[in-house]
Amino acid sequence: QVQLVESGGGLVQAGGSLRVSCAASGPIFHNLLMSWFRQVPEKERQLVAGISRSGAIIKYADAVKGRFTISRGSNQNTVFLQMNDLKPEDTAVYYCAADSDAGDSEVYRDFGFYAYWGQGTQVVVSS
Repeated sequence: QVQLVESGGGLVQAGGSLRVSCAASGPIFHNLLMSWFRQVPEKERQLVAGISRSGAIIKYADAVKGRFTISRGSNQNTVFLQMNDLKPEDTAVYYCAADSDAGDSEVYRDFGFYAYWGQGTQVVVSS
């Protein structure tokens, strides 16, 4: 079973920056589609950013374009989300998600397509 372990997150003032990391381990035989979702109470998880298995396709939510950057580490199944110019509306639990069956250039926006999930990390942005 593939496991995703997240780190980072925490409390930051509006305008500040945070970086969250996600490392995949287990029976992994090729690069994974890896994405970050976020969820607030009573709402569905929403895609924040995703990077395709090939790395050629990156997608962002409109709300974070120009402020957040997703990237892979030297270990291709580690992914980072650099969050700059944070706003109170970015407050959420951030989840790492991965899938091994996606096409090389696919990034799913629907959380239902992802087979593997991290435990979530809280990000709180104070005004």
